[in-house]
Amino acid sequence: MRYPQGGGLTAERQAFREHIRLQAAELFAAGHGNAAVAKDLRVSVRSVQRWRRAWEQGGERALASKGPVSRPKLSDALFVVLERELARGPVAHGWPDQTWTLSRIKILIGRRFHKSMTLSAIAQMLHRHGFSHQVPARRAVEGNEEAVSGWVKETWPEVEIPRRRSGPGSASKTRQASR
Repeated sequence: MRYPQGGGLTAERQAFREHIRLQAAELFAAGHGNAAVAKDLRVSVRSVQRWRRAWEQGGERALASKGPVSRPKLSDALFVVLERELARGPVAHGWPDQTWTLSRIKILIGRRFHKSMTLSAIAQMLHRHGFSHQVPARRAVEGNEEAVSGWVKETWPEVEIPRRRSGPGSASKTRQASR
């Protein structure tokens, strides 16, 4: 099972699942059938069949955990460099404003490290390292609060479509006048 953050299984969960597979190996050696093993360990019969084939071919070593599924695209050392580059800001890298987007980070990773990553992989990597998406809390410098509040009070009521008054209605869409 992969987590939404893209981190795969934690070390504890990998160890737990390896323990389940090794319990299955003991039950295989004792002569239990696939359905009985699946029921005892509360796993699917399909998983037990796959484990039994591996156990028959390679013994208990075949059921041992093989570690993480894949290495991260950016090592910890490279991620530290990426953090420094992100801290410098988008303007230092040639963009006109101070907003980091996933597309811009992807371009930065390509330019700086000559690696290609998908936007979702970048989002997952940043999330794993404690970054979160944020929307700027500040208002536009050019904004005129008086003009906005005047527009909301004067113009918006004229433009807004009045709500239909609640009252007795008809369930018939063809004869609405027959109330």
